[in-house]
Amino acid sequence: MAAKYMRLVKALKDLISQNEEKGVRRLPSENEICRRYGVSRQTVRHALSLLQKDGLIEKRKGSGSWSTGLNNRGNRIGIILTWPEEYIYPALLSDIRATLSAKGYSTQVYSTGNRVFQERKILEELLGSSELLGSSDLSDSCINGLIVEGCKTALPNPNLDLYERLKARGVAIVFLHGGYPALADSVCVKDDNYYGGYLLGDYLLRKKHTQIAGIFKSDDIQGHERYLGFLTALRDAGVAVPDERILWYATEEHDALLKRSDTGFLNAFLHRQLKSCTAVVCYNDEIAWWLIKELSYAGLHVPADLTVVCFDNSYLSEMGPVRITTLSHKKHEMGTVAAESLLQMMRGTPTLSQELPWTLLPKGSDAQNAESSYAT
Repeated sequence: MAAKYMRLVKALKDLISQNEEKGVRRLPSENEICRRYGVSRQTVRHALSLLQKDGLIEKRKGSGSWSTGLNNRGNRIGIILTWPEEYIYPALLSDIRATLSAKGYSTQVYSTGNRVFQERKILEELLGSSELLGSSDLSDSCINGLIVEGCKTALPNPNLDLYERLKARGVAIVFLHGGYPALADSVCVKDDNYYGGYLLGDYLLRKKHTQIAGIFKSDDIQGHERYLGFLTALRDAGVAVPDERILWYATEEHDALLKRSDTGFLNAFLHRQLKSCTAVVCYNDEIAWWLIKELSYAGLHVPADLTVVCFDNSYLSEMGPVRITTLSHKKHEMGTVAAESLLQMMRGTPTLSQELPWTLLPKGSDAQNAESSYAT
């Protein structure tokens, strides 16, 4: 027969799993455990020490024992990203995994392609068949938490019902880059996009530019926030930006760009709206890199003919014929903060959304150039 303390360990593991599904992280006091399970204080302390050694609980001074989020679900975290193998995502994913692995969690990565339908399929898979069977446990999907990059976050999302079901079953969820405002009490780790847009707009104004264009993504909230910050900086300086100087593109144009090198939307903008401009703010390094290629095909040069600035400080800002002036975060910051926020939620600690500040990195793609050299 198993020793008393081992039976108590099993009972407390079951209690932790049951409580986590209700959002309860604090364990009963030692006295209450003694009464509930009919064991001695010594047996309770022995069992709790084993749970602590296994990383299932932590002791908080003056507050008792709390579950850490590790439990019998397999200690697995789901990571849902738009394009995990592209652009900034491999480095971001590496930072998330390193932080979670250090705490004993494994990870499973899913890709939505920024498609709402694909997001729903993934969430249904994570919910698993237990719900259809009427079970309250999540053992079939075996996840403790989720880090999610939302899909088309500038648009209403029909998948909030599935997120609510996951939350109701004790799954901690942290959104990355952009979340869903309609999802109550959601936690999001994101860029300070408004400030970033303002910072780039102000930087170009100080470089004496007044004829400035912008390229932003229409179906993700980051694009709207960056656009607003950029326009606000120019508005505060009394500089008008006609609507035709703003190019909006969506996921479909982005996919065509990646899969078929279809730069039609950039090419049309270059030959129509950019002719009267001296500078352009791009949604990210990726768009800036493709735009500079299109400029070179047209016989134009950066920064001699056009100043280009952008967001993200990815490897693409270093790969072209000119290094691109861009905004950056601290190295490893985004992925680490997102993973740490999730760990905090799984421990039952109150967790707040965070906006990470940008730092401007001037490189070679900007110049003080108040007049366009290819104006019509």
